[in-house]
Amino acid sequence: MERSIPDLFGEEAGCVPTVAEFTRRVKELLEGGLRPGWVRGEVSNLRAQASGHVYFSLKDATAQLACVLFRADAVRQSVVLRDGQQVLAYGEVSLYEARGQYQLVVRALLEQGVGRLQQEFEKLKQRLAGEGLFDPVTKAAIPALPRTVGFVTSPTGAAVQDFIRILQRRGWRGRLVVLPARVQGEGAAEEMAAMLRLAEDLRLFDLLVVGRGGGSLEDLWAFNEESLVRAVAACTVPILSAVGHEIDFTLCDFAADMRAETPSAAAELISSSYLACAERVANAGGALETRSAATLERAATGVAHLRSRLRLLTPTAVIEQSQLRLDDLTNRFDAALRAAVLEKRHRLAEGRTRLATLSPDTRVQQESHRLLSLWKRLQAASPASVLKRGFVIVRDAQGRPVARKAGVASGQSLVNEFHDGSVRVRVE
Repeated sequence: MERSIPDLFGEEAGCVPTVAEFTRRVKELLEGGLRPGWVRGEVSNLRAQASGHVYFSLKDATAQLACVLFRADAVRQSVVLRDGQQVLAYGEVSLYEARGQYQLVVRALLEQGVGRLQQEFEKLKQRLAGEGLFDPVTKAAIPALPRTVGFVTSPTGAAVQDFIRILQRRGWRGRLVVLPARVQGEGAAEEMAAMLRLAEDLRLFDLLVVGRGGGSLEDLWAFNEESLVRAVAACTVPILSAVGHEIDFTLCDFAADMRAETPSAAAELISSSYLACAERVANAGGALETRSAATLERAATGVAHLRSRLRLLTPTAVIEQSQLRLDDLTNRFDAALRAAVLEKRHRLAEGRTRLATLSPDTRVQQESHRLLSLWKRLQAASPASVLKRGFVIVRDAQGRPVARKAGVASGQSLVNEFHDGSVRVRVE
């Protein structure tokens, strides 16, 4: 005979928790019973979401742990995660209730071994700082225009190539000497320290640069070793530390007289003052050229003026000027004389004209012409002149001119006077 669920659990059947309730109790036990801590393992199943959250697993030979690194924590990490990477993860356990899966909420990441090295770094830093190796008052000033620079680094590394390329691109005119030494691994710190002492003994360098390209803390550890740090602090030649990237700090950075974020930044720092001076020299050269040209032009104008004045003061110039003045005066005298003669001639002509006008001969001649004209007019109007033109004068017996027809009677005797004689006629 089957038994129902209440029969199996008795009166407590109604107290059986749901999945959500059970999961919540597990979550409370996990999160309340396990304190935040460190876990070491290998990264696998790495997934970076568009939201900025990073999901991955930590595993070893026998177990696996799901992990999540939220965006707010991810942006603060200096470790770049990759599959197969050995890391130390710090965080707290949490349970994702929707899937009933527990996971580690990661708050900090270190590459495996970094924790120990970081502790050694801080311990040595405090001890050397207590000895005064990092005291700012002991720092030497970096020369603004170093003529000879020594670079203690690996001659085959990319850092020295970038360093040289930047100096060449910016036109730096100093001398660079690469002082070869290993920058990583056992014995690298001693080699670089020995090269610093050699450079100091040579007394050739105005500035020394110690550096290399970026890398992990283990890769840069040679620059944290006490032998090299003490050599940097004790060197009498100014030292510029240029190790790794901008976020990388080594003890050599604190011991050196100045730190550059990268070797490329060190090259820019070294050449910046040179470029500024070169620009000032170029500007000064341009200004000097402009002012020199203006000064020379003014001087040439002054010389030409003085030369002209000197030429005017020479005996030859004085004679020439006198001759020119004499010729000018002569021309002016001739012109004045000609003008005076012409004026006298003009006045004489006017006087002659007026005299001729007032002369009796002229008056007699004029009156003669007038009388002649009147005589000619009188002759033209005389009867003789009329008769010559073919006219006839009719006269009566008493010799009086007959002007009208009414004054003539039939049978009357008349005389017709022609130019060449008279003819008696009778009126019918």
